[in-house]
Amino acid sequence: MSPKAIALWLVAVAVLATAIWRERAAVAQHDPRLSTGESGIVMLTAEWCGYCRRQQQMFARAGVRYTALDIDTDAGDLAYRALSGRGVPITVIGQQVIRGFDVKRLREHLQPLGYSLP
Repeated sequence: MSPKAIALWLVAVAVLATAIWRERAAVAQHDPRLSTGESGIVMLTAEWCGYCRRQQQMFARAGVRYTALDIDTDAGDLAYRALSGRGVPITVIGQQVIRGFDVKRLREHLQPLGYSLP
């Protein structure tokens, strides 16, 4: 490979790396953990998700106060990407991220906040 080809390749890699870094930095600003503190609750959800509906019903019965972000909206999508989402629901309780409908972990993290799940 010629020195000119190597230089062009290195420039292309640098440009790509810069673009990736900027994208990740922009998305990181939307991480729900930035606003939950130690006791806030955010649930990433989708209308089409049956487990999300079950969890929302469980939260309603237990009186859990939380913010729901639909991943099919811009705000929800950015939060989903910030958490490297691969499915829903994703629940942020304080600084803890619970992936999926994991009742045991939800109880474990909600109980210290005074919530009792059915």
